[in-house]
Amino acid sequence: MTLTVGVDVGGTSVRAGLVDRTGEVLDVSRAPTPHSDAALEDAIVGCIGELAGRHAVAAVGLALAGFIDAERGLVRYAPHLSWRDAPVAERIAARVEVPVVVEHDANAAALAERRYGAAAGARVVVFVALGTGIGGALLLDGELYRGAYGVAPEFGHIRLVPRGRSCPCGKRGCWERYCSGTALATTAMEMLAGGGDAVAGSVLARDAALDPGRVTGQRVAAAAREGDRLARRAVADLGRWLGEGLAVIADVFDPELVVIGGGVSTSSPLFLDEAREHYASVVTGSGNRPLARIRTAQLRDAAAVVGAAELAREQLETTKARAGGR
Repeated sequence: MTLTVGVDVGGTSVRAGLVDRTGEVLDVSRAPTPHSDAALEDAIVGCIGELAGRHAVAAVGLALAGFIDAERGLVRYAPHLSWRDAPVAERIAARVEVPVVVEHDANAAALAERRYGAAAGARVVVFVALGTGIGGALLLDGELYRGAYGVAPEFGHIRLVPRGRSCPCGKRGCWERYCSGTALATTAMEMLAGGGDAVAGSVLARDAALDPGRVTGQRVAAAAREGDRLARRAVADLGRWLGEGLAVIADVFDPELVVIGGGVSTSSPLFLDEAREHYASVVTGSGNRPLARIRTAQLRDAAAVVGAAELAREQLETTKARAGGR
């Protein structure tokens, strides 16, 4: 059986998985994400090498957030990584001695969910990855839509709030500043600063008094699950902003299915009903049009790894087929 490796290159960790033809992850390897080009490539090669030392690896797919030229294997820009106009596929392939492809992490995750998960059989699919920010992908008849230059779709940087919260992209009021793990922490801190009955009994107030850095999106979600009133208000606010953004996306693309993935999606029972209700109430033509189904990703944090490995397998098979036809 042909085995390929998918590598999810994130801002904090590099996660590699050995994947078979059925989408099952058979073995894994991890490393912290370094901050220089050379060290990052060493970490990726190290993870691949660890798996290749135990298995026969035929090809590798890299998944990362950024502007990708998938045809050339070029990383034009990656906001949380050091690559700029870097021929990453070529450089990694020269070291691991197997073919390498590069893809946007949300695109890879969306393809995996289409083949093995929540988006199976759907024709027009929007994938929204809620994490530190928002990643997005669009599938039309099972094919990725990348735009003219490989940048689309940047859902997270749709401006929803004029003169709103500042965003690292340089704009203000971007969707991901109100609907992401980072946004959840920001909302909670704003609510703490605003005072009120919910603040006095909140565990988040105690956390913030000791160290504001302890109020992370994960901490807020955990407090909400424990019944903390302020945390639950912050999560509900995230749900409303999720619905608001999905309504804008629905107005543009009219999808039949929205899949919510990313790390924040693990807390979806806390906010997804709120998001569905708000989306249904504010989408254009509310009450007079079919609404997209909204589901959570089934493959969870393995989606990008599985999708990248699948893309590597497809390119390998295409190359072999072309060679055989000559």
